[in-house]
Amino acid sequence: MADAATSPQRQVTATALGPWPGQDPVEATRIIRGELGTPHLPFLAELPDRGVGADAVGRTASLLVEMAVDVQPHGWRIVDRPGRDLIRARSALSTDINVLADVAGEEDGQAAAEFKVQLRGPLSLAAGLHLHNGERALIDYGARRDIAASLAAGVGEHLTRVSAAVPGARLVVQLDEPDIASVLAGTIPTSSGYRTLRSVAGQEVTELWRVVIDAVRSAGAAEVTVAVPEIEAPFDRILAAGADGIAVPLKALTSRQWEQLAEAVEAGKRIWAGALRVDNPAAELPRVADIVDTVRRPWQQLGLPLTELGTLRITPSGGLEGHTPKAATAVLTRLTQAADGLNQLALG
Repeated sequence: MADAATSPQRQVTATALGPWPGQDPVEATRIIRGELGTPHLPFLAELPDRGVGADAVGRTASLLVEMAVDVQPHGWRIVDRPGRDLIRARSALSTDINVLADVAGEEDGQAAAEFKVQLRGPLSLAAGLHLHNGERALIDYGARRDIAASLAAGVGEHLTRVSAAVPGARLVVQLDEPDIASVLAGTIPTSSGYRTLRSVAGQEVTELWRVVIDAVRSAGAAEVTVAVPEIEAPFDRILAAGADGIAVPLKALTSRQWEQLAEAVEAGKRIWAGALRVDNPAAELPRVADIVDTVRRPWQQLGLPLTELGTLRITPSGGLEGHTPKAATAVLTRLTQAADGLNQLALG
């Protein structure tokens, strides 16, 4: 099993979560690869401003095998046969991978050693897809399992195409589960909005994650991380499912959550620390020293040695789709600066 210790570098690296402003995949790819060269982690940009099919749910749903979707007024719906919405989503993703291959092929010098793709995780995907009757697929046990199995079956071809676009790069997969706290708590609203769906048992969540994580790893991913919000984040479930790391914003973590992250570090897992707040795109970026301190203080309070900071990846606290391309680029620059600062601490 891959873990932080098997990474090609033992140093703090920077990346972002995937969503990016604008509609131009060429511009986005060039900026991201330019800012996040080795040792950092460039990624396949998601451009939701492009519209239907470029959103996170539609993008991941386009990978499902033997399960078609289209868009209805209430959102993405599982249907019997592919329609124009699914074709549009697949086309956009294919374009992005082709652009990646072109941009990577034009680069001079050493290519980035790693590359990341993001997928909506099976539970949040089930919360974002609807059945024929308009209800969320999350309501149905069989539908939840079918979605996880279908996603697991579809990731192989996707990762093969990405790998061919960046030959030799170590592939990293980020599974996004933004709705997981509500899934576990039973607070996802029904389609009518008058009640909520029953909670999904924690053991089932672990099992469905394991289905997808195992498939992603079998398809060639060297590292698999599950990204969750900090509120009620189920770190134990993520690790039990076999993930190599946890991605989480730091802004509201409790002392107990920090202790759980420390245990994960001691177990050889990698933490992706959302240390740069981006909730307000108009706000001035924090100083490098302040970002470094956001990590260093709790790290040392837990008794973790600074030499272990190399298990970290530094990320924004959320997606950058609400920023301008210039502001999003500045975020990447500040992240790499923060990573440098943390590496200096780690080296003493």
